[in-house]
Amino acid sequence: MSHQFPAIIVVLPLVVSFFIFFSGWWVKRAGYPLAVGALICCVFLSFSILISVLGKGPIHYWLGGWEPPWGIEYRIDHLNAIMLVLISGLSMLVAVHAKKSVERELPAKTALFWSLFLLFITGLLGICITADLFNLFVLLEVTSLSGYSLIAMGEKRAVYASFRYVVIGTMGASFYLLGVGYLYIATGSLNMADLSQLLPDLTESKAILAGFAFILIGLGIKMALFPLHGWLPDAYTYAPSAVSAVVAPLMTKVMAYAIIRVMFTVFRTEFPISILQVNDLMVWFGTLAILFGGVMALSQRDFKRMLSYVIVAEIGYIVGGIGVANFTAMQGAIFHIVNDAIMMACLFLVASLVMYRTDGHRIADFKGIFRTMPFTAFVFTVGALAVIGVPPTCGFFSKWYLLLGGIEAHQWGFVTALLVCTLINVALFFRVFDRGLYVHSHKKGPDITEPSNNPHAGEAPLSMLLPAIIVALAILLIGIFNQFIVTNVIHFAVPVGL
Repeated sequence: MSHQFPAIIVVLPLVVSFFIFFSGWWVKRAGYPLAVGALICCVFLSFSILISVLGKGPIHYWLGGWEPPWGIEYRIDHLNAIMLVLISGLSMLVAVHAKKSVERELPAKTALFWSLFLLFITGLLGICITADLFNLFVLLEVTSLSGYSLIAMGEKRAVYASFRYVVIGTMGASFYLLGVGYLYIATGSLNMADLSQLLPDLTESKAILAGFAFILIGLGIKMALFPLHGWLPDAYTYAPSAVSAVVAPLMTKVMAYAIIRVMFTVFRTEFPISILQVNDLMVWFGTLAILFGGVMALSQRDFKRMLSYVIVAEIGYIVGGIGVANFTAMQGAIFHIVNDAIMMACLFLVASLVMYRTDGHRIADFKGIFRTMPFTAFVFTVGALAVIGVPPTCGFFSKWYLLLGGIEAHQWGFVTALLVCTLINVALFFRVFDRGLYVHSHKKGPDITEPSNNPHAGEAPLSMLLPAIIVALAILLIGIFNQFIVTNVIHFAVPVGL
């Protein structure tokens, strides 16, 4: 049975999502338990797959028994095994958290929400597990279309934000598909392992060069790499709370995984690094993204919008680390994919908790939460310290590897940007700390945050709060056991040749 896990982990949430959609016509309340149950099964499957990879090496699974390159292959190594755990674990916690907020924000669309939620996770899991470039495109579209719909369910401006995302996202998907088409024209294959054997003899082909460029641009748009990030701030700001908490941490990180997979598995290390030297360009784009995201975040008054620009900066960390192209920096980039997803999930869950109590997600709405919502304040503090990079949180250790890798490669612009952005993050979150610690006003009025006077004072329901606390504890535990994770998983996930 266990040899079927690579297929089951994708098929299970897909089938349940359709079942929720059709059963929602009669029993709307069935969506939540079915979705959570399916995601709990995905967590079990992903951990089982990771343990198998750690013990026995990469897993190869042929869909329908068709041998690649004619059939679609699922291949799981250390890199995508940890991504499967990340996606299934975070999505399960967000799903548990989301019940109350979905019932309040989307009372008439609960069944549709849970169906789309599972469809979105299906796409992410499939993107990470597939070893076929066209199948990756199909799953990318499954993820995108469900993500567009989820975002459109949000606040008044969410429909416009979603439409903008549709337009730009479609451009990204078109670039990717065009690039895959060029590779297929030149090689006649779509299987990643097969392509990696064929492409070294075709490095001078203009079709291959065009295909590589189109794929990177397409994935860069999907990843919201500066200056291709225009769709991201509005989409994550105006989406429903539960949607922001799952789409914002995972979507861009899975796209970063896809870029690593294409650059170093499909094309191998020599092509992007030695022949095209595209890594130098990636370092500069990453550096600019770090500085732009940090500066823009400083000017925001909305907490979710501030976090959206923090994500733009964090994407710069990852892309810059990939571009530095040495073993240490790549360890930092892969580790930061995991860490940043958890950190952003933590902070967007805080935004959801605050919105549940205050009906807003502006920084001003955090006034007095250290007194009125102490557990929420604890979760926020852990997430904020992790983004800043304070030990023993996980954010410190991935940034440390990125810094060491940048120093080894003498990429001083990238190193400087990392240090400057750390100071910017201190200023960013100090504003929220300052607002959260302010608990009393000398004037009587609606701004007083005493629990007895504020009808919104007090923690959100335990079902919402507990998953956020678990994510905060995960940030600390990953930081404490960082060496074990790096030695046993991240070390083996680094592409060969770096």
